[in-house]
Amino acid sequence: MSYPQQGQGQQHAHQGGYAPAQQQQAPVAVGAGANMKRRNPIGAWLGLPIITFGIYGLVWFFKVHNELHEYDRRIGNSAVNALLSLLFGAITFGIWPLVMWVKLAGRIAAAQRAAGLPATCSGGIGFLLGIIGFGVLYYQIQLNKIVDRYGDTPAGQQVSLVA
Repeated sequence: MSYPQQGQGQQHAHQGGYAPAQQQQAPVAVGAGANMKRRNPIGAWLGLPIITFGIYGLVWFFKVHNELHEYDRRIGNSAVNALLSLLFGAITFGIWPLVMWVKLAGRIAAAQRAAGLPATCSGGIGFLLGIIGFGVLYYQIQLNKIVDRYGDTPAGQQVSLVA
């Protein structure tokens, strides 16, 4: 006995002589993760780093990498690697930190896709803005798009991933 292939189901007769209209369905959840914290982009970029003499920049970089991994486990946990790249980047003449900044854009774009959003985070734009000092501002705005997709869901609460 042969079973129909997917998409080749049996024909059903419909009353009234017409098929029901197909409804657009909401994206189906394929996984779950912990929601990230929404941060003020200006505060993360300028306010807190000035108040803490730059230490918050290191904390932000670590936390963002960690939260991206907690949000989607398919995104590798590179929080320690990211922090070490900033602390010891002078050994590589600043190349390693720049690579980590570009990779961060890829991780944010993957998280945007997992949230069902178009991937708008660009490593090139992040790299260029990072060189002139606006990288944290750009990346935090991109991260907030993911957080805003879930509305008032608090940070750390489980949310569904659609891609």
